[in-house]
Amino acid sequence: MAHCGSSEPSAKVQAPHPDSILPPQGGVDQSMKPVLFEIFGELWTVQSRLGQGVSASVYRVSSGRATAAVKEFQADTQGGDYGYHKERSVLEDIQGHKNIVTLYGVFTNHSSMSVTTRCLLLELLDVSVSELLVRRNSSTQGVRAQQGHSMWLVQHCARDILEALAFLHREGYVHADLKPRNILWSADDESFKLIDFGLSFKQGNQDVKYIQTDGYRAPEAELQNSLAQAGVEMGDSGCTAAVDLWSLGIILLEMFSGIKLKDTVRSQEWKDNSAAIVDHVFANNSLACPAIPVYHLRDLIKSMLVTDPKQRCTAETALLSPFFSIPFAPHIEDLVLLPSPVLRLLNLIDDSHLHNEDEYEDILEDMKEECQKYGSVVSLLIPKENPGKGQVFVEYANSSDCKEAQRLLTGRTFDGKFVVATFYPLSAYKRGYLYQTVQ
Repeated sequence: MAHCGSSEPSAKVQAPHPDSILPPQGGVDQSMKPVLFEIFGELWTVQSRLGQGVSASVYRVSSGRATAAVKEFQADTQGGDYGYHKERSVLEDIQGHKNIVTLYGVFTNHSSMSVTTRCLLLELLDVSVSELLVRRNSSTQGVRAQQGHSMWLVQHCARDILEALAFLHREGYVHADLKPRNILWSADDESFKLIDFGLSFKQGNQDVKYIQTDGYRAPEAELQNSLAQAGVEMGDSGCTAAVDLWSLGIILLEMFSGIKLKDTVRSQEWKDNSAAIVDHVFANNSLACPAIPVYHLRDLIKSMLVTDPKQRCTAETALLSPFFSIPFAPHIEDLVLLPSPVLRLLNLIDDSHLHNEDEYEDILEDMKEECQKYGSVVSLLIPKENPGKGQVFVEYANSSDCKEAQRLLTGRTFDGKFVVATFYPLSAYKRGYLYQTVQ
């Protein structure tokens, strides 16, 4: 069983994403997984394994009143707990920022096989940027071979992660492994969050020889990794926070273009003139939006991809880009892919139903009764006029109930009509802002 190493978390507990774990390699028994964890004196049932790697496994767990994830670390090859202590110490030092995953507690697990493991209890997040790109491209097959994310989503992600990096860098830390799989969406907080601090270090005190993932590795990190592999001692200072900006620049370019750039950034053409390739990507990716915002995004990305780390923009200066002053509306695909506590149902209500008060009240009651089958409904709105005329907005008590409703209602038929169910930003709904989404 287990005992805790910190105070009990609140009821709003949830977890990290499996993509924060390395791909499975040797050294871990892939078939074994625990059935229960005792956390803070309470039994939590393991519902599924979310991810597994050499150093750790992540499990989705439930106490009955809350869901969470446990990141369970294996002892390293020397029998120590370096990986656990490293990530725990960094997370404990940087808690409190809205765009960084929350650590709820730590505990030691004693299994029935007399194996002791160290564990973290972390906030549960939803889809990663990597998954979002895969899902968007799969949903647009036949329309276009590759299609990037909308400007609304790129801007949302860029701002959130730059805010996280600005905070992280002010605290003296370098993330050192920024990639699409380490950026996850929070349905409850309606924001992107940064996860996986296993390679993070204090600037000027780098204790990790090999940093960053291939495809998102800054030139200076590439050089340092090569020197370390050759047994050459790295300089006194090591890499700086500038490596994180390089990685984010590549991520934003992939989000905009819809293309994985790993082979591109490893090519000689990229090393000779990366700015020309960025220009080419933007010239080839025509979007249904004004040219000026596209140019602002292009210039922002270029400022992150300067070869000389001393000339590269910082997170704080990047946030001053005019790109962030432009308002965008989400695409309908964005609202299908990004969970929230609010469900929007389309293709249900005819105009004739909206202007007969008795019929309108009956529809409200019928819709509330139907939607309550999937979770606790906080409020329900069917606007009689534009914007939002005839659309059904259902606010659930939490995003989990809303996700279940969206899954089960999508494709259903009501009165001979196929239902289209998307999510909708809670913040916009609360303000009464019912924008028309870009198709």
